[in-house]
Amino acid sequence: MRKWRVPRATNIPAAPWTLNTSQLKRFRSGLLAWFHRNKRALPWRERRDPYRIWISEIMLQQTRVAAVIPYYDRFLRRFPTIQALARAQIESVLQFWAGLGYYSRARHLHQAAKQIVAQHHGEFPRTMDEALTLPGIGAYTSAAILSIAYGFPTAVLDGNVARVLARLGAVRGDLRAPNRWSTLKHAADTLLDAENPSDWNESMMELGATVCTPRAPRCYECPVAEFCRARAMGIQDNLPAKRIKRASEQVTLAAAVLLDAKGRTLLVRPAAKNVDAESAALFSRLWQFPALVVRGDAQIELSEKLRVLSKFKINMRKLEMHPLGAASHTVTFRRITLVSFRVRVARLPAADGVTKKQIELKAVTKLAVSSATRKIAALATKAVSHFHK
Repeated sequence: MRKWRVPRATNIPAAPWTLNTSQLKRFRSGLLAWFHRNKRALPWRERRDPYRIWISEIMLQQTRVAAVIPYYDRFLRRFPTIQALARAQIESVLQFWAGLGYYSRARHLHQAAKQIVAQHHGEFPRTMDEALTLPGIGAYTSAAILSIAYGFPTAVLDGNVARVLARLGAVRGDLRAPNRWSTLKHAADTLLDAENPSDWNESMMELGATVCTPRAPRCYECPVAEFCRARAMGIQDNLPAKRIKRASEQVTLAAAVLLDAKGRTLLVRPAAKNVDAESAALFSRLWQFPALVVRGDAQIELSEKLRVLSKFKINMRKLEMHPLGAASHTVTFRRITLVSFRVRVARLPAADGVTKKQIELKAVTKLAVSSATRKIAALATKAVSHFHK
């Protein structure tokens, strides 16, 4: 197949945000016309409902569209309104969020819903100042929701839009550096079609998501390619500059799956005063099997953890700990090895419903638990099934 060659401009164009009025009008009309012809059919675009737009924007943070859609549909069926979300128990909210990760987003949604019902009569606020008081709402999120839902004349600047602007203006260097990000924000504000901020912001984000992609941008499909300085200079593949990633960190987590004669196991979660516990953070501070980050012998260190946890007058070191195998897991820059053990006990530690819960092993995944806990539960369930065959 013959490869399409993108023609190079003979002259380097000026950055689009420096165009005169007639040129800027042509830039905007070209992008908006492209958007109306090519925009993806996404469930949160079906209507300008601020609640649904808010939920989508939070879910889309650091998560791909394709991964979000099934969670979005299920979440909205369970919590169709802000009032329904505000009335719900946090356990239920986390359960319907389970699998999306970054669980602080779900906690902030729940807190914000309560605040909206209490202070704004159940309607997402219409001003930037009010929106920014809500948990989990920052500059980008507030601009996106207010512009798309209410037509508020403010430009959005997220990773997709920043990449588009960096190529349009041939902006070099780390885009997240304060001075460059400020420059890009000014550019976004200048380009904004204030008469149609909803479609405009969506068109900029859509361009970055589908055409002006991080790798191999499809310049031949771009409706504003003639205005792009990076394309004219032949450096579109080199922009934006790659960010220096934090070095990955290797972590070993040892977990114990306690099982009594009835097939019940013990789950724990940290008390409020201990929410920053190292291992708890890696399990998203949700219900988890007793676990800890180990630096030496996993079995010895885990035995000590169980001895403290049990508060029984028995020597936990004498308990048989059967290895369940290992699983790999990743949380941001951490590369985690999950080492788990099956421990048979005559009696589980007492449950209080707050920091300790007794539950059948097969029911663990029905709770709001992290994917790390699901992986451990899968190893344990497989081992128990094999043992009973």
